[in-house]
This record gives sequence, C-alpha cells and structure tokens, in this order.
Amino acid sequence: MNARDALDARHMARAIELAGRGLWTTDPNPRVGCVIADGERVIAEGWHERAGLPHAEAAALALAGDAARGATAYVTLEPCCHHGRTPPCADALIAAGLRRVLYAIRDPNPSVSGGGASRLSAAGIEVAGGLLADAARALNPGFLSRMERHRPWLRLKMAASLDGRTALADGQSRWITGDAARADVQQLRARSSALMTGVATVRSDDPRLDVRLPEATRQPLRVVLDTQLRTPPSARIVPPPGQLLVLTASEDKERRMALEDAGASVAILPAGHGGLDLPAAMQHLAGLEVNELQAECGPVLAGALLSAGLVDELVLYLAPALLGMDARPLALLPGIASMADRMEFSISDLRRIGGDLRVTLQPAEA
Repeated sequence: MNARDALDARHMARAIELAGRGLWTTDPNPRVGCVIADGERVIAEGWHERAGLPHAEAAALALAGDAARGATAYVTLEPCCHHGRTPPCADALIAAGLRRVLYAIRDPNPSVSGGGASRLSAAGIEVAGGLLADAARALNPGFLSRMERHRPWLRLKMAASLDGRTALADGQSRWITGDAARADVQQLRARSSALMTGVATVRSDDPRLDVRLPEATRQPLRVVLDTQLRTPPSARIVPPPGQLLVLTASEDKERRMALEDAGASVAILPAGHGGLDLPAAMQHLAGLEVNELQAECGPVLAGALLSAGLVDELVLYLAPALLGMDARPLALLPGIASMADRMEFSISDLRRIGGDLRVTLQPAEA
C-alpha cells in the first residue's frame, strides 16, 4: 500500500467511526459518516444523526465552507442523488467544488444505486468506491438486507445455561444470566428497528420488550407473532413506550378491536405451517422500513426461525449453570438423522459479559 492509499484508508476509517455515532438514531436510514480532508489535514467531519436531519456529507460541508474546494470527501455510503427529506448529497458535493469523492459501499437503494457516483463523475470529480467496504457493510446490515433481500436482517437473542436450557420445566427463567448480560441486551435493543417475540412469550412472561437506557431517544417497534390473536389487551407490551404491531392470521374482529382500542396495530398475514408465514412476516416488516429485527422468543418460534433460514445472527448468552434434562430447550428443531444434516454456525465474537459468556454466531452457510 502506497502513502496515498494508506492516507485514504485512515480517513475512511475515521468516517466509519463517525457513522457509528448514529447506531441508535438513524433508523430507518443507514448509518453514514463523512470526512473532508486535504491530504493529511482534516477540514471537517460529519455524520447522519437521525432521519430528517442533514446527511453526513451535508453536515461536513456545512462545517467546511469554502475550505472544501479542491479537497477529498470520504463517505461510508455512495452519496445520494435523489430528493427525500433532504436534498441530494451528490449535488452538494459538486457545488462545493470537491476534487475527489471516495465512498466505501455502493448504495443499494434503487433510487441511488450508482446514480450518485455517475453524477459526481459527470461533473468532473474523481470518484472511486470499495474502500473499507467490509467495515462499512458491517455497520449497516439491516439497511443493506432490506434493500438487497427485501427483508430485515434478523438477530436472534437467546440466554441459556451450559446445557442449552432456557427455562425450568415450569417456565421459570428469571434470571438465567446476570445483570451485566441483561444490560448488554439493552444495547442490542437500542440499535434495532424492531423487537419481535411470540404470543407464547407474551402470555407466559408478560415482557415489556422495550429499551430502558436513559440515553436512548427512540423506542423500536414491538412485534408479536400471534396466529390466533391471543395477545391480552392488558399485556405490558401493549401500551407505550413504543408502538406494538401484532401480526396474525386471525380475522376475529372482536379480538382485533380490543387490541386496537388498547393502542396496538394489527395486520393480517397468511398462515404457514404450524403458525404464521414467516417469510411473509419478514416482507411485511421490510415494507414498514424495518432494518434490524431482534427476536427474543421461546423455543418454538426460535426453532421456526432457524428452520426457515431467516436467522442472520445468533447472540447467545451462556450462564455458568446447569438446569437439567427436564428444563426447556434452546430451540425446538426437527429431528436430525445424521451429523451431516446438523445446523452449523461460525463464531464471529466471543467475550465475557459480567459472569456470563456472550457468543455471537452466524449460520455457517452465510
């Protein structure tokens, strides 16, 4: 790597770091950072703070002023070229007189997808993409999934004992893991567009399923998969903070009206084998601009999501305890006849959280 390439990589790494400041706030927009520099000298920095506010490029240009002329912009996502809530960033970069624009990943949004780079290039600006692309993609798995696969990026969060049990036979599960692990889950919730569970968990545990961090400014959408519309209107998940969406296959008007009167929204979807059509549910949530979806559920829904191949990441908190053979399993999966048919994962991260372990895994085929 020559000196110029090394300098470019350093500025882009800083832009990715800036983008991470919007981890909890930009939804449904992507997390984007921008650095404007002239050689070693950093002129201005910006990041997208939340939907409706200036994009990263506009924020950096506002600080740079005339000093941006002849400089290089390092942006983690291809600059937009369409009018949304804010004007096109490509036009702003052209007007500012940038000499070069480097971006990490091409914007998969059909309204942009190459259009921003083409507009910049046509204006005589040197444009290149792909710099630190993997790091930029890792910051926006949900936005990219929604645009490229038309479904949210699904994280399945589970807590279990060393023998893979999530609750005692009578359903007792508070608490398998310690305070630090439960606090860590709040961080994952805060970055999610939506939090999803099944009606069985609602009826047995009565969770609130919300973000309880004082610094959080946004509550994710809460989603309950409820084929027969059995969610009690009095459940703690129904009222604010946040909005509840119940996905069902039932057309029972009385139950639906009771939930809607309590403040929930209800959407009717096709039924699938043994429950809701899960791919249809994912498609419906993508239509609501859900990027990252975090599932916190019981073994039936967990097994169904895993069996359907919808889990993109499994975050497993392991407590140093044993619950015994009669306790409830991690996930209910179909019987596997041979080791060749087993469901395999790769470990992407392993760390200690308080007295527990957090293991982050991806399906091996991914």
